[in-house]
Amino acid sequence: MKYVDEFRDGALAQNLTDSIALQAQQSRTYRLMEFCGGHTHALSRYGLLGILPANVQMIHGPGCPVCVLPIGRVDLAIRLAMEKDVILCSYGDCLRVPASDQMSLLKAKARGGDVRMVYSALDALKIAMNNPARQVVFFAIGFETTTPPTASIIRQARANGLTNFSVLCNHVLTLPAMEAILTQPGGVPLQGLVGPAHVSTVIGSQPYQYIAKRFNKPIVISGFEPLDLLQGILMLLRQVNENRAEVENEFTRAVTLAGNRKAQALVDEVFEVRDSFEWRGLGSLPFSGLKIRVAFAEFDAELRYPDLIYTNVPDHKACECGAILRGEKRPQDCKIFGTICTPDNPIGSCMVSSEGACAAHYTYGRFSEVKWAL
Repeated sequence: MKYVDEFRDGALAQNLTDSIALQAQQSRTYRLMEFCGGHTHALSRYGLLGILPANVQMIHGPGCPVCVLPIGRVDLAIRLAMEKDVILCSYGDCLRVPASDQMSLLKAKARGGDVRMVYSALDALKIAMNNPARQVVFFAIGFETTTPPTASIIRQARANGLTNFSVLCNHVLTLPAMEAILTQPGGVPLQGLVGPAHVSTVIGSQPYQYIAKRFNKPIVISGFEPLDLLQGILMLLRQVNENRAEVENEFTRAVTLAGNRKAQALVDEVFEVRDSFEWRGLGSLPFSGLKIRVAFAEFDAELRYPDLIYTNVPDHKACECGAILRGEKRPQDCKIFGTICTPDNPIGSCMVSSEGACAAHYTYGRFSEVKWAL
């Protein structure tokens, strides 16, 4: 396929792997964190973790939007569906995220809640337009990538005069999560960061300059294909070896310095930064989430249903999702990984989405450490 096959060329991948091996000094350990769930998925899917030198370690970060969503936010969506008689619209992965009392949005649907899976934010708006007698709530999640579409439908809802549509906003920001990882007490020592690709198409590469300078960490924004990631890792190793801490852009075919100015303006028009927002694994982070501006308050589900009070809910005691999202543990370090917790029966959110570290390792990597006997 044009523009895909050339980024999966085996000979070029071998050349890049050889270059990485030459750059990886035996006296050093390189711990590189990828901040995007798409990168986590790609690293496992294409077997890249198995061809890197042993001293080049990829650490999974909090880049999966489904994974970082705390239980209490899912509980709010379930209450809307079960108690408020709304049509609750959600992306597919969110339906299976475990919530309180062994519930999920999928189970709420099975118990009579009108929960509908949508493929885009626009689908939720169309459902509201086609059901004027019902209240429709869109369960909005994601980083800067999915925020512009949510802003767009809120603006369209106002333009169309809809009174039966609102949004339960759970959009979060990348840079505060990066800061949290790099400042957490006793955190994993990192030598570099693989910057997210989709997020960077929106915000550009410029915002990462602050992180690179403050923490003296190199950042390379990488695409999702095998050659993208291998090239990005090679660029990080060169920076580490040369004692540089710069923001470099491997994904130049999609990411610019300034990003998508139209998308940024749309988001700024509809949303503002919350004082704090809770993340799974990271706790409440200041200025890390978005809320709907007062000018669009009639579309804010949290204002339309003021008795919906957010409550912090601890993760399952046996689940290590929090530590995995912080990079402190690997999926295989969790005692229930692949036994009790599987994609068909997820105990933690990291096993739900294909971008979750546990789901990616379960699908592509769980047999890689098995020693077969003849």
